[in-house]
Amino acid sequence: MISFRDLHKSFGDNAILRGVTFDVEDGEVFFIIGLSGAGKSVMIKHLVGLLAPDAGEIWLDGQEISRFSERQMYAVRQKCAMVFQHATLFDSMSCIDNVALPLKKHRELAQPEARAQAMTLLERVQMQAFADRFPPELGDGMKKRVAIARALALEPRYVLFDEPTTSLDPVSARRVDRLIRELKDTLNVTSIVVSHDLKSIFSIADRVAMLYEGVVRMLGTPDEFRASSDPVVSQFISGRARGPIG
Repeated sequence: MISFRDLHKSFGDNAILRGVTFDVEDGEVFFIIGLSGAGKSVMIKHLVGLLAPDAGEIWLDGQEISRFSERQMYAVRQKCAMVFQHATLFDSMSCIDNVALPLKKHRELAQPEARAQAMTLLERVQMQAFADRFPPELGDGMKKRVAIARALALEPRYVLFDEPTTSLDPVSARRVDRLIRELKDTLNVTSIVVSHDLKSIFSIADRVAMLYEGVVRMLGTPDEFRASSDPVVSQFISGRARGPIG
């Protein structure tokens, strides 16, 4: 299980997180939503050590990890893979070699075995036909699926998605949604998804946390969000732009 406890983070005088607390249960698809600048991506970057909290604690599988050294974070990053908003693939490497890279680097597999396992991962995301293509030859949705395959290479227990459907066409976005849900249903992978995509939220989320003004405004199921009478929540969910939110 993942637990954030009273997490605080500021950048200069700008307080982004002001005491965020919630748990992510094993095997669920958990969404973090909120206005731009609410701290959604900041939250998940803390989990893999890209940021350190000013105060508070982060617990992962019974360990408090928020004060880990860079070396200690290696094991955390093998448990927690991250798929960034932009696919961050190496343009000079084919898709199969992008996916094989962590297998060679961290598992020390020989090239033939690493490529064989990479092909299996590309098949999982329905990209095997493009194994020898290079990222610049692919659309954004296809690159995102290759990035997901690469994230799965080390068999993580948790996958963190930062705006996975941003800039994708509707068909590609729904394909990514299905992949995220399949990770739960077939591999029992726990996913934390930062997103503004209401279709994603209401089609694949188990639970949702909304950040607002540095704290959790609401935590619940998609149905509970739909039924909420909180004006901040309902304005966000409905997409209304009538005056200031809140």
